[in-house]
Amino acid sequence: MTLARRLHDWFEKNKRDLPWRRTRDPYAIWLSEIMLQQTRVTAVIPYYERFLERFPTYELLAAASESELLAMWSGLGYYSRARNLQKAARMMVEKGGFPKTYEEIHELPGVGDYTAAAVASIAFGLPRVGLDGNIVRVMARWTAESGDVKTFTIRARLQQVAQNQMDRGNPGTYKQALMELGATVCLPKAPKCLFCPINDDCVARQQGLQHTIPMQLRNTTSIYEERTVLWIRKGDQLLLWQRPPESKRLAGFWELPEPGELKQAQLAAELGQFFHTIVNHKYRIILREAKLRVGVGDILQWVRLDRLKDLPISTILRKCLRLMKLDPRQELTKGIR
Repeated sequence: MTLARRLHDWFEKNKRDLPWRRTRDPYAIWLSEIMLQQTRVTAVIPYYERFLERFPTYELLAAASESELLAMWSGLGYYSRARNLQKAARMMVEKGGFPKTYEEIHELPGVGDYTAAAVASIAFGLPRVGLDGNIVRVMARWTAESGDVKTFTIRARLQQVAQNQMDRGNPGTYKQALMELGATVCLPKAPKCLFCPINDDCVARQQGLQHTIPMQLRNTTSIYEERTVLWIRKGDQLLLWQRPPESKRLAGFWELPEPGELKQAQLAAELGQFFHTIVNHKYRIILREAKLRVGVGDILQWVRLDRLKDLPISTILRKCLRLMKLDPRQELTKGIR
């Protein structure tokens, strides 16, 4: 039995019930693949369902205001993905439909090799396989690849192996089965080899190397920073500032002020701490209560708490609201600090 056939049979019996697997709509599949870029499945599901409910077609997404778009995406991170989604949706409106070839899908903003291959194979049955982290790991172990999987040469070799093993009659299922195997069985640190449908000819397992493959030799150094943000509340209003449109990060998003922006503020008790990671930056965020001794100026604004669910707010602000027992996606109540 071929590799693809074994993967197909295993996938049909063991696949997780994920909302984007219940549709063949290329728009919905494309949306899921964009959201899943560098984001866990469990985090994506509620955003995916809310987003599709609000923007069920690319025409509605194309017509949305940026503020509404970012508010719907707020908390999911990597906000350039949301802006690229809308740019792509507007391209589709101009061209009169969703692109149907791998090359046309690849031309959409924010779409790389893997995403284009995923949408092409799942939505249109085109014989394309891209590499994500899960598929790289499965292919590297299956072939006992000893090179650094971050290098172009090794990834190209693994890509060719995956392409050669593809079931050209059902490339979408083949791609999803490889991804699912890497996500649920061929795990990075503790692979469940006994449950793997292709363990009999996995060379890494035969050689006892499943725990050391894949090799990743180019490590990046983490950068640690400590930041303090201020919680300044007046009745049912919170003092915030909005990043300007020209900001390089999180343009248009609302944030809590920091002491450097409010030197006239009188700092009070610490309200809590949490860690926040962005790529290789790790931040310790310290939330402190503060009081104003003078006016707030032109940059800072008082924003009603019940408006926050409709505004694009940063993940740090969202985490601070949760720390204060205020859920920005539900009705925000008074009386907390």
